[in-house]
Amino acid sequence: MTAPLKHSDPIRVDVALGDRAYDIVIGRDVLQSLGTRIAALRPGVRTAIVTDRNVARHWLAPTEAALAQAGIASSAIVVDEGEGSKTYAGLEKISEALIAARIERNDLVVALGGGVVGDLAGFAAAILRRGVDFVQVPTSLLAQVDSSVGGKTGINSPQGKNLLGAFHQPVLVIADTAVLDTLSPRQFRAGYAEVAKYGVLGDAAFFAWLEANHDDVFKGGAAREHAIATSCRAKAAIVARDERETGERALLNLGHTFGHALEAATGFSDRLFHGEGVAVGMVLAAQFSAELGMIPASDAMRIAHHLAAVGLPTHLQDIAGFAQEGLADADALMALMAQDKKVKRGRLTFILLEAMGRAVITGDVEPGRVRDFLQAKLADST
Repeated sequence: MTAPLKHSDPIRVDVALGDRAYDIVIGRDVLQSLGTRIAALRPGVRTAIVTDRNVARHWLAPTEAALAQAGIASSAIVVDEGEGSKTYAGLEKISEALIAARIERNDLVVALGGGVVGDLAGFAAAILRRGVDFVQVPTSLLAQVDSSVGGKTGINSPQGKNLLGAFHQPVLVIADTAVLDTLSPRQFRAGYAEVAKYGVLGDAAFFAWLEANHDDVFKGGAAREHAIATSCRAKAAIVARDERETGERALLNLGHTFGHALEAATGFSDRLFHGEGVAVGMVLAAQFSAELGMIPASDAMRIAHHLAAVGLPTHLQDIAGFAQEGLADADALMALMAQDKKVKRGRLTFILLEAMGRAVITGDVEPGRVRDFLQAKLADST
């Protein structure tokens, strides 16, 4: 697998969902084309841009300008950054603001931000007037390769992550790789965990390519666009086959059963970004797969080595405040995992590995074995 040596024209990835199909447009400076693309999709439309304070400082004005140049009226709704906005209160704020802005069924909501804004704005659009279309303009790597694609929207409950929401597909995704230049190194690393996930779960050649080319992905070379496009194609293909996660789409949750529990244990705070939780969770899933005899221990070590090489946490002990009650307690983590959306009849569903690049859905793992595994990892200081 090779990447292009220079930046190319925008890459289009089709999410094939029949009459609800849409394009993901990937490339540097494609944000400038937002207005013309929306005007082609929805002539005469009005828009409301939902964003957060951090993103607004960099990208609200260019987004408004791109819309205005195409003659599209817009209003802006700005929320606080972070998971703290992905709540009942955050949903109420955005919903009421959209109603006040007189956004109608034939108008569009524009989600300008990372995964939190995309999930929150998308859910508000899904329930506003029983359904208003929306456009995703993801501004984080994590959102560009994962949360902006596939129509999952929602908010968190105090009892768990993403427990309230709806499937509501966007009508367009604009993934401008230039906006990633304003991310902090930690935010970019967190998003990279989701990129690596696609290689681990379904494309061993892509994972090997990432091992060789991750420096260029981080530096913003053409490898970045290639990695994003490859990730989006992988997710789009799975979503087209299993939109509502009745089967294969659950594979995309590799690392998330562990990771979401760790996020909940840290209070959905900046102690652990979502992608960091996925990184630790993916390593735990690989190690657990090795313990069950499904993959060689060397494969689990290879995954952990690559994630650590780019600066991601790979051990429970790497998480800030690890020793605090709830995070360093196997029973507490098990209780949080029991709230996972993939639980069926009280039994956890795990995404495990049977080979590098081949994940499987497993629903017959004994809880006691999971608890013993976690207890051993909590005690492991290596």
